[in-house]
Amino acid sequence: MPVVPTPTTLTEATAAIDDREVSHIRNDFPILAQQVNDNGLVYLDSGATSQNPLSVIEAEQEFYEQRNAAVHRGAHSLAVGATDVFEEAREAVARFIGARSNEVVWTANATEALNLLTYSFSNATAGRGSDDSRRFVVQPGDEIVVTEMEHHANLIPWQELAFRTGATLRYIPVDDDGALRMDEAAAVINEATKVVAFTHASNVLGCINPVEELIALAHARGAFAVLDGCQSVPHLPVDVKALDVDFLAFSGHKMLGPTGIGALYGKADLLNAMPPFLTGGSMITKVTMEGADYLPAPNRFEAGTQQISQAAALAVAVNYLQETGVKRIAAWEATLGRRLVEGLQQIEGVRVLGPGAGTERIGLAAFDIAGVHAHDVGQFLDDRGIAVRVGHHCAQPLHRRLGLIASTRASTYLYNTTADVDYFLEAMASVRSFFGARS
Repeated sequence: MPVVPTPTTLTEATAAIDDREVSHIRNDFPILAQQVNDNGLVYLDSGATSQNPLSVIEAEQEFYEQRNAAVHRGAHSLAVGATDVFEEAREAVARFIGARSNEVVWTANATEALNLLTYSFSNATAGRGSDDSRRFVVQPGDEIVVTEMEHHANLIPWQELAFRTGATLRYIPVDDDGALRMDEAAAVINEATKVVAFTHASNVLGCINPVEELIALAHARGAFAVLDGCQSVPHLPVDVKALDVDFLAFSGHKMLGPTGIGALYGKADLLNAMPPFLTGGSMITKVTMEGADYLPAPNRFEAGTQQISQAAALAVAVNYLQETGVKRIAAWEATLGRRLVEGLQQIEGVRVLGPGAGTERIGLAAFDIAGVHAHDVGQFLDDRGIAVRVGHHCAQPLHRRLGLIASTRASTYLYNTTADVDYFLEAMASVRSFFGARS
């Protein structure tokens, strides 16, 4: 049977999610039933990698058992079937973000998607591509704008592009609480700005940024707007057409899908004008010994053998999210996020990063505990079966701005219960006394 759902199955329920429904959802995730250090697993690290429902795991297995063949290359029945699954998966993921299928490029992850962009801009700067690609040329005098809260994946590629081209990298700063200084954004984004790249939701602060305002500022200056959707696409309704964003990057492993697959959304006219980054087979129309002509997007960016089974599994993950209801998931995570923040703020010596209780956030909270290193906190919680993230979360500049080297992060998803959060908070209440930290 096909592993990719048809559009008619993509309906959302309307009733609010509650703990009773989550207890049923958890049955779909076999990994959550295991014991860790003689305790039931409480998984609070979905901001790094989400877990997979059985249907997603089975989708990859089903592909290899029934459909394994190269796509876009063979005329035999197995290859045609594999190609159908591959392209139906693209259509499913495109619908999920409000895009057309020719606007979704498969990548290994969001990091590769963002590097694809920056290297394509480099190739345009080097004179590769058609006359249409000149709009992507970056040169001395141009400016690239990011924010001080960016994940390294949406910072370092732009740094490197600036180094390669002689452009200037600027950033929108954050205040002492980690909120973007939107009062400074209009000055940072100016006539010299070529690109504005920013996160939709911070993987450290949990805040949801004013995306529409930032996109409008970029477009008013004739700049491209690039959105890191790693922490938004899995957790919030995202419609690229409503946002009018030029490019969006996200990863499958953060949204119930397998590792090894992500996507770059780009407006069709932009993708078709961009020179390719990776070159080789399956992305060309004509090759001579002197040169090559390239296919339209998205194929021009998908050289070589693709992530076929992963794409099929990601489509099933997308179907799972839609059948559960993305708006419902967002509301449930907001409830869990508030519970996390309110509980942590009541514990002596705990500093929660980002917006406080009462401010919109995703279901994530990073924090510092006075007198206890984040790695010690993580080990203490792991001994009790609680999985959290520790370190700088690939956001060193943000941590430095907040006066920290590292923090501990708890992040939720649709399979977490209020009992998970309460068990975590109960353990947190005894961390400082366990390590003998002074008040």
